[in-house]
Amino acid sequence: MEGSVMSEFMTVKSMFREYKVLFEPCFFSLRNEIKESDFVIIDSNIARSYPEVVSIIENNNKFLFVADEEAKSYTSISQVFDSIISSGFSKTDKIVAIGGGVTQDIAGFVSSLLYRGVEWYFYPTNLLTQCDSCIGSKTSINFGKFKNQLGGFYPPSKIVIDTNFLETLSGKDISSGIGEMLHYFLIDGYENHSKLLEELKEARVSKDILVQLIKRSLRIKKKMIEVDEFDRGPRNIFNYGHSFGHAIESVTNFVVPHGIAVAFGMDLANLISVQQGYLSIENRNKYRELFHEVFSSFSLPEIDVDLFVKALSRDKKNEGINIKVILTRGLKKMFKTTLEIDEKSLSLFHEFFESKLYKDAI
Repeated sequence: MEGSVMSEFMTVKSMFREYKVLFEPCFFSLRNEIKESDFVIIDSNIARSYPEVVSIIENNNKFLFVADEEAKSYTSISQVFDSIISSGFSKTDKIVAIGGGVTQDIAGFVSSLLYRGVEWYFYPTNLLTQCDSCIGSKTSINFGKFKNQLGGFYPPSKIVIDTNFLETLSGKDISSGIGEMLHYFLIDGYENHSKLLEELKEARVSKDILVQLIKRSLRIKKKMIEVDEFDRGPRNIFNYGHSFGHAIESVTNFVVPHGIAVAFGMDLANLISVQQGYLSIENRNKYRELFHEVFSSFSLPEIDVDLFVKALSRDKKNEGINIKVILTRGLKKMFKTTLEIDEKSLSLFHEFFESKLYKDAI
């Protein structure tokens, strides 16, 4: 994983601070920028799989944990605070996060509250965090079985993306990341459908293609978050596929990886858009070819539509009793609207999940 140092990729403007995103082997930053007094939060699977990384930070106080959704519970977070404060950590030290999205959420949430805010660095280790969540400032933890209900905005001071971590990811993890990137490509638009479909296929076997897609995804997100960092206006369109995706995650106890759930969610949003006259059947079927590249090898568990609707109605993006969703009129034409849960929409939900409409063109 040593490799050679790569140049800085981009700087993201934030109300908190500008922060840099670099593509380089993590060793350089860990050796040169991390003090022994800094506190490390690291996914135990990463620690086990990459002993060479752990050897660099062996003298640092650490919190190792199993990176599952339970680790993001309100109760589990208190253990992180206890470990950091008990270590003698001071406001001039920084928190170092090495792991995926769960690690990021924990580190960002804790860093934002500890001593009214401390500096933190993030070393994302999976595709989902490298292509998406590492920028944007959002931090969140779960409350009960409902995902990401407590949180705020607090970006890291630096993000170091080491793409060597991607070499050990499972096919399911790659699919999850591709699903999230695809959501950005549909929102931003693309010129050649066949070319994008081929790139999604090649990204599974070509690291160069995968890194190109990661950078494209981050550029798209950067443009929006610099305009609407706190998700109060235009950034809302990034929720395309996510309200439905989060509900799928919730009712399946998070066994569906996030980006795969988002791909299912985008297809459902597109079907609703067809039902309401916003999108042609032809375009739904064309975009579904892209989604199929994400979830074709994944078997969606049985979903109780009543529980799905309850989870959907509790999504934090809703206002009052209305269910706010992002629908589409086509590429680059996503919009926020209110979805009425009536017989028509319930019938479509039942068809989608029970008749598996996501498996076929219509």
